[in-house]
Amino acid sequence: MYAEERRRQIASLTAIEGRVNVTELSEKFDVTAETIRRDLAVLNREGVIHRVHGGAVASQTFSTTEFSLDARSRSASTAKSAIARKALKYLPEQSEGGIFLDSGTSISAFASLLASDPRAGTWPIVTNSLPIALELSTSGLSHVQLLGGSVRAITQAVVGAMALRSLALMRADVAFIGTNALSVDHGLSTADAQEAAIKTAMVTNARTVVVLCDSTKLGNDYLVSFASLDEIDVLITDSGAPESIVSELSQHGIEVVLAEA
Repeated sequence: MYAEERRRQIASLTAIEGRVNVTELSEKFDVTAETIRRDLAVLNREGVIHRVHGGAVASQTFSTTEFSLDARSRSASTAKSAIARKALKYLPEQSEGGIFLDSGTSISAFASLLASDPRAGTWPIVTNSLPIALELSTSGLSHVQLLGGSVRAITQAVVGAMALRSLALMRADVAFIGTNALSVDHGLSTADAQEAAIKTAMVTNARTVVVLCDSTKLGNDYLVSFASLDEIDVLITDSGAPESIVSELSQHGIEVVLAEA
C-alpha cells in the first residue's frame, strides 16, 4: 500500500472513530510505529487530524477552514484522478437537459477527462467554475455555459442571486458534485453558504446526482450542509474508504463506487 492511500485510510478512520492510536494503526497497516507517526505528522500539517500523545483525534466538527484552489488540487490528487475516471461511466448516453458541473477540485479532474471525450460535444454543459469553463471551451466544446454572478477569489467559483436564478430555470440529466465533507448525520457540506446554495440548486434540478469525494472527506463535517444522503444517487470515492462507512452509505440506497488509485 502506498503512503498516500494509507494516510487517506487513517484520515477516514480518525474522522469516523473520533480517535486513533499509533499502536493499533501500526498493527492494522503492518508498518512500524515510526511510519505511522510520520503519517500523522503529515495529516496534522494538512489540518486533516489533530496530533495528540499516542495518536490523533478528529479535526474540529463543523469546520470553516478553506484552502486555496491550488492547495486543494494537490491534495489526494492520485485518488481524485482515479475517481474522475470512474465518473465517466455516468455520463448520459443521450442528453436533452445536459449536465451540471460544480466547482470542486474533484470535478475539475473529471472536467479534464471530459475535455478530450468525443461524446462531450453532444451535451449542454453548465458550470459555475471559471477554470472548468475555460478548460472545456478552449478544448473546442461549443455548448459550455458559465453561470453569471459574483466570483469567489479563493475557489474561482461563480455564486450569488444571478447564478441561482439561472439554475432555477434549468434541468440536467446528471449533476456531478464535489464536496468538502460527507457524514451520515450532516450529509454533504462545505464552508461557504453561497457555494452551498449553488450546489443545492444543482442537486435539486438534476435527475441523477453523482458525488465525487475522496476518502479523506468521509466522516467529516463542514459548516453548511447542502444535500442529505437521500438526495445522492451515486458516490464515487477511493479504495481508502473504510468498509464501515461504505456499508452505511449503501444502506441509504446510495450506489458506492470504489476507485483504485
